[in-house]
Amino acid sequence: DISLIFTEIYSMLKKIISYFYPINLYKTTSEISKTLEVTLVNGEIVLDSKNTNYSYGSLQRILRKGLRFIGFDTIKSMNHVLVLGVAGGSVIKTLNDEIGFKGKIIGIELDEKVIEIANDHFELNKIKNLNLIHHEAFEFVLKTKLNFDLIIIDIFQDTIMPSFLFEAFFQNRLIEILNPGGFILFNTMILKNIDEVRNDNYIRFFESLQYKVTRLPRVEEHNELIIVEKIN
Repeated sequence: DISLIFTEIYSMLKKIISYFYPINLYKTTSEISKTLEVTLVNGEIVLDSKNTNYSYGSLQRILRKGLRFIGFDTIKSMNHVLVLGVAGGSVIKTLNDEIGFKGKIIGIELDEKVIEIANDHFELNKIKNLNLIHHEAFEFVLKTKLNFDLIIIDIFQDTIMPSFLFEAFFQNRLIEILNPGGFILFNTMILKNIDEVRNDNYIRFFESLQYKVTRLPRVEEHNELIIVEKIN
């Protein structure tokens, strides 16, 4: 079919051009995330807000580093993963495609427009073991009766992290829904000195409870990963 051949050639040309110049595929706005752009960069489709990468690209590399630290084999043997802040779903693709995780994944995303993009441009709706829910993360964590082996927290509104993420009440609730031997993988952004202090306090909270805490600083320049292990 000639039209199919032309489509494939056009697609290949776009990929090649994207190594030299980003190609915008879709742009929209939302109440929560403001500007949202799907762009082809270096042959890869990424989702960005106005000032930061939301999914794929650098964000996928950041969270992959945290997952690798926990251990792909360790994660593969888990049963239930919670992702707070799904965006385009790059960490879910890593769990599914690279790690081969077959357990249940619950993804919580506040922005309906982001869910629409995740399904339309990144085909998250084709991942069979994913339950993608439009919900507020704090409220979900507060009300859920489920327990998890891994909780991934990746919640940003552009470059802003909601304050509830660092409140003791929320942290205590995470502990309650985390299984013994489970992990919290928390992606944070450090732009000012006060953010360093905020992360120090977060880590001290878990260390005071005798949890094992690891920080992976300056991942992709401004991100710091905090990994909490709930010792049996």
